[in-house]
Amino acid sequence: MSEESSQTGIRAGCAQECITPPTGVGLAGYFHQRTGKTVRDDLYARAVVIEADGRCLALVGCDLIAMDTAIAARAKELIAAHTRIAPHDVLISATHTHTGPELRAGRVVPRAEAWAEALPERIAAAVLRAHDRLFAGTVRAGSIDVTGYSFNRLFRLRDGSEVFGRRVRGTVGVAGPIDPALQTLSLVDEEGRLRALVVNFALHVDVIGGGTADFISADWPGEMAANIAAVYGEDVVTVFLQGSAGDINHNTHDPTRLPRRGPDKAVQLGRALAGAAMCAAERAEPMENVVLGGQLRELRIPYYTRDAAFMERLAQLRAKPERTPFEDYTLRRGESWPHDGQEAVVPVQALRLGDVGLAAFPAEIFARIGLEVKHFSPSPRTLVVELANATASTYVPTPDQASRGAYGALPILSRWLHADAGRQLADAAQVMLWELW
Repeated sequence: MSEESSQTGIRAGCAQECITPPTGVGLAGYFHQRTGKTVRDDLYARAVVIEADGRCLALVGCDLIAMDTAIAARAKELIAAHTRIAPHDVLISATHTHTGPELRAGRVVPRAEAWAEALPERIAAAVLRAHDRLFAGTVRAGSIDVTGYSFNRLFRLRDGSEVFGRRVRGTVGVAGPIDPALQTLSLVDEEGRLRALVVNFALHVDVIGGGTADFISADWPGEMAANIAAVYGEDVVTVFLQGSAGDINHNTHDPTRLPRRGPDKAVQLGRALAGAAMCAAERAEPMENVVLGGQLRELRIPYYTRDAAFMERLAQLRAKPERTPFEDYTLRRGESWPHDGQEAVVPVQALRLGDVGLAAFPAEIFARIGLEVKHFSPSPRTLVVELANATASTYVPTPDQASRGAYGALPILSRWLHADAGRQLADAAQVMLWELW
């Protein structure tokens, strides 16, 4: 589906809805049980709506580990029922916090079903309030390169394989790039006041708690939003759209006396990236002629199918007298894998907002794939957004890295799709963006 509209001026709205679960909920993102005993800071669904010539786009960022297909679809249905915003013009994404509740089925911790059942209405409520509060103003696109806070977490070894998170003997270098571009979309009213800020940056959100976390938190994106609100006003809404961060985290490869993890690191990142976002926003020019367009297509991509080597690995794990929680999870997932010989339905979304393009994928995308989408995009600025609209996979590495053995490429455990999935997703986004232009 595809349409376009244009108008010199715009109207825009913003809102946020608290989505914090009750304490006692299981925390997502690790291979052992963790429980949120307290709330350090609330989780939100944050939304902006932009209207030009009667056409609306909605961008939503949720403080969640991932987005669920049915929850996103239901939220879009509710939005469409009460507004003119078509489902393919609504982008609903997750920040990827690891100190929030689980939404995905079959994981280590069970889903809080009562909370999850109410989630679509709460996501929709943020969009509906933003839509009801449209104001005349401008949209402004900004960008700044940020280095020293994000690092590629994979390393290439001499034998051509790759490992996760550490230099070991035989390491020859970091296995991939980072994406240093922090990009912003500012919504500014006619009085010149910043009302909302959309921030796109590629950096994993697993900083504040780690494997011992026992509290609920939005992690550094929540800290970033609080710092931006402290400068521009407590009612300013910051929507964080996660970039292609499948192989990117916050751990420097060099010695440092600065914080490496935990609340101090999350606070540092929140301050630093808020500062970068404000620098980008303060020098962003208003768009003169805003064109809106949107597409959503469903690709059919083969799932990974278990082979003899994979089954031998499971047999080796099964024979071990003692296993780690990670190994237990690997064995359980591998034995119960239901998708041999099947295809996944993978939604890819492309949006146009003036001179800005957005490409959204329902997985954790390796940085090199996001950089490729940007390189071949027709738009002067392109935001790549992961963990959007559905859960069609976990990680999507580049085709060559899919077979190199690092986390993010491990079949079933972290990679659900065929090794060529990354190329197919990038190609689809490129085609869709060019059609919108």
